[in-house]
Amino acid sequence: MHSRDIITLGLGLQEPWEIVSQELVTETTPHELRLTIRAQRGSRFPCPVCGASCQAHDYKEMTWRHLNFFQHHCLITAAVPRVRCPQHDVRRIEVPWARKGSKFTLLFEQAALVLAREMPVLTTARILGMTDKKLWRIVLHYVNAAMTKLDLSTLKAFALDETKAHKGQRYVTVFIDLDRKERPVVFAVPGKGKANLKAFKEHLIARGGKAENVVEVVSDMSGAFIAGVKTHFTNSAQTVDWFHVVQLFTNAVKDVRLAETKETSMPKASRWATLKNAEGSFTEAQVAALNELVAMDLQTAKAWRIKEMLRWVRRAESKQAAKWRLTRFVNEARSLAAGIDLLKPVRTALNTVTRHRDAILSRWDSGHSNARLEALNGIFQAAKCRARGYRNDDTFISIIYLLAAPIQQLLKST
Repeated sequence: MHSRDIITLGLGLQEPWEIVSQELVTETTPHELRLTIRAQRGSRFPCPVCGASCQAHDYKEMTWRHLNFFQHHCLITAAVPRVRCPQHDVRRIEVPWARKGSKFTLLFEQAALVLAREMPVLTTARILGMTDKKLWRIVLHYVNAAMTKLDLSTLKAFALDETKAHKGQRYVTVFIDLDRKERPVVFAVPGKGKANLKAFKEHLIARGGKAENVVEVVSDMSGAFIAGVKTHFTNSAQTVDWFHVVQLFTNAVKDVRLAETKETSMPKASRWATLKNAEGSFTEAQVAALNELVAMDLQTAKAWRIKEMLRWVRRAESKQAAKWRLTRFVNEARSLAAGIDLLKPVRTALNTVTRHRDAILSRWDSGHSNARLEALNGIFQAAKCRARGYRNDDTFISIIYLLAAPIQQLLKST
């Protein structure tokens, strides 16, 4: 087979296009393989609007970056015609190897997307020998186009949670379809307020979904999230994921420990010991720390015991049993924490649980949880750390979609 035939197959060229010359330029660094493509004389081209077969009106020479040929950069040059359509006047045709307005071939852009999903964009850009701004334009174009085509007509249950976008109090709220087994992210938006639920409702409707079809929403105990669900998803049941209940009391234990540290010398290893649960794996130092906390009758030990009482509630086999156990837990915990200033964070956590009691108990009616979203948050934060942050929320959101939205097949057809 002739070398031109091999390259033609690699580019997917079809009539009337053909390779008419190839040149390896070694004066540049890196070396460049320059291919010239030309349409056969007398060829007719489809109008880019209506598809009617038209004659060429004039030509403009254009160049695109293609996938490397071994270690050499590959550039494709072609004289691209404008056609004169009886209905749409003079129009530039679209070439089959590149999208309109791009300086890169489709194959190059697809390869760039694959690399950008696996490593930071800046690193990918350096490997490909291009600027990160150009690569970001490719990523944003394909991800936004693919998300526009997303079909959400079957969405019936979703979870939402915020993930940190920047230093300070800047967050992105991520929504997942709880019934999708793989790549469940269907929306992400800057901020973490009630308005984000309205934005998701609009996103859902624009992609074939209906707010009234949503029967369950899983979230943390954020007042803004809960209010947003009540306003925009009136037919749905609200479920507070158990992870956030445990997290609430874990943070309370931490606050008690930090406050008590200012008054009393704490045992070594007490920090990590109190973050673990009673059934976790402890080091000898952590076991000794817990025993010393109890022996010293410190309030941190009491807060830790209250947190561990949650495990008894969690093991309830029915909603009715959970309701009874949760009531017992709240009453006993309040008795233990009553009148002790250092245990104010625990009392605050108990008040929060009481306010959201029904949503917490809904967990026993639901087969869904926020565990997948919490795991995804770890992936998103790891990607952000590898990239040393992102310029703005839009770029961070595009990476979230690239990593976890169901758009892989859509990217190939965009």
